[in-house]
Amino acid sequence: MPYLCLLLSGAALLVNGLALLGRIPLRDSAVFSLLIGATQLALGITYVSTADVSAPGTLLGAAGMFLFGLTYVYVGLDALLGLGSKGLGWYSGLVAVFAVDALNLFYIALLGEPELTAALGYATTLLFLGTSISIGLSIAATALTSRALGRGQLEQARQIAGASLIIIGVC
Repeated sequence: MPYLCLLLSGAALLVNGLALLGRIPLRDSAVFSLLIGATQLALGITYVSTADVSAPGTLLGAAGMFLFGLTYVYVGLDALLGLGSKGLGWYSGLVAVFAVDALNLFYIALLGEPELTAALGYATTLLFLGTSISIGLSIAATALTSRALGRGQLEQARQIAGASLIIIGVC
């Protein structure tokens, strides 16, 4: 089943590429992305419920199915709702971080040392917490800085932006 999802991902990439080139309507590619994403999520659920999850590669294959399924659902909703892809960069960045974390955890688990796996799981939790705090502070800092710029208070905007960068850098 993971290979079928890989084939579906290739089809979605082709259709989305044609839409970006203006060869097909963006709305049509959005519906296609939603369909592909939903299909991959359904296949992922079926795969996990019927496969031998004790085999090392089973959950890794399912993770890819869910990752691409959620990505295409997001891309489809983004295009249909006209969100302007404002969250796509954040989403892609977080997906990349989680994919690397999942691969690290998978390969460390293959070593057979439960202490290493537990340490990596704990470190990943701390990394996620720090990332979440940084994103929240970035949103607040952007709002405060833009308000100061809107009022014409350039010096206050510089102070807010500078202090925010220091605080976010520490997190």
